[in-house]
Amino acid sequence: MTHNHPAHPAHPGHPARASASGRPASGPQATAAARRKCLVVDDEPGIRNLLYGALGALQVDLAGFSSVQEVLAGWRPEHPDIIFLDIALDRSDAIDVIRALAARKFRGGVQLISGRGDVLLDQVKRVGEQHGLDMLPPLPKPFRVREVQAVVQGYFEQKRRERDAAALTDGRRDLQQALGTSLDRILANGWLQFHYQPKLHLQRKCIVGAEVLARCRHPELGVIPPGVFLPDADAQSLGRLTTLALTAALTDWGAFVDAGFPLTLAVNITIDDLLKLPIHTVVRELRPADQRWPGLILEVTEKQAVRDIARAQEIAAQLRIHGITLALDDCGPGYSHLARLKELPFSEVKLDRTMVAGCGDGGDVAKACRATIALAHRLGATVVAEGIERREELQALTAMGCDVGQGYLFAPPMRQDKLIALLQELAQAFALA
Repeated sequence: MTHNHPAHPAHPGHPARASASGRPASGPQATAAARRKCLVVDDEPGIRNLLYGALGALQVDLAGFSSVQEVLAGWRPEHPDIIFLDIALDRSDAIDVIRALAARKFRGGVQLISGRGDVLLDQVKRVGEQHGLDMLPPLPKPFRVREVQAVVQGYFEQKRRERDAAALTDGRRDLQQALGTSLDRILANGWLQFHYQPKLHLQRKCIVGAEVLARCRHPELGVIPPGVFLPDADAQSLGRLTTLALTAALTDWGAFVDAGFPLTLAVNITIDDLLKLPIHTVVRELRPADQRWPGLILEVTEKQAVRDIARAQEIAAQLRIHGITLALDDCGPGYSHLARLKELPFSEVKLDRTMVAGCGDGGDVAKACRATIALAHRLGATVVAEGIERREELQALTAMGCDVGQGYLFAPPMRQDKLIALLQELAQAFALA
């Protein structure tokens, strides 16, 4: 732990402030640090100093208070990004602070900290949620420096993703209008391509499959991501896209096996297309005759899958006859149907990025991640983690027993020939090792 941060408790109305170096912020670095602000509300000077030290390596502007009175006296118009809040405070408590934050329409994250037990922490967290606050998974005392840093880094990463998603949404229609990149026009002009993102077996350390992902190859601007042309697509165009993706997965598999890599390919599909399209007919006509064909995986999102479990079970049974299995896609920490997983006819469960990003912090998300993996295994399903971007995530998922992973830590989506070249390069490297 670093020790160059304020060593004394803050006086009422005068928060202890420090830049990332522990010195008063000034100049260009101060401007950068001011973009990230963390507030510590705890009446124990030692805890405040511990948090200052834990956050010292991160570019943040720090402030400390010991009570709700000090928070209100020292409140500034510029909201902090995260508030670390102890449950029991001098002359007040966390509920008082929560009410004050809600009254001031605080929009940052609230990180509860306490040694009073998980039950009380969860109760206070629910109170904050009822007041409309963004309550992060509680952090029980005693905590480690790494846990505090993971909270802040994870929160900033989440907000960055939300800003990127909002920017994409705001600009999508303008881009569509300027480029004419509706899915219907993409299909009509033959601009559609399919890329493959490899899936790595985390225990065996080898590539075992790939997900088929749609891309638009615009004649002037090159590759355009699906976030531009898929959200506003109509049902008919999405159905055509699904049929083309199935066809690509069935016909392209031959090139993989010819190169010596009989991968299991996966295709995203909506529940409506699963119910309406003659998928078993397409597979029966285009299914590879090679005995090494491992079958095909269709990925359906969790929210769609629970609409009609009985119907999904019936379709899954028919598809399995033709070598097709279903994957439950986009399982996140808010997965509300975990107890019903045994009713769903899925051979694979996919953890989404929100769960993967929080799998190593030891909080509620990590617990949900571990529980989902354990339950899926008891039911005989394979678990795939998507969106793996950091080695810490890979290590945590491997320790939890997750079977397969995919994400930019391994490789981005790429053309089929590029993936085959990558597989050949890896095979040669292993042969020479």
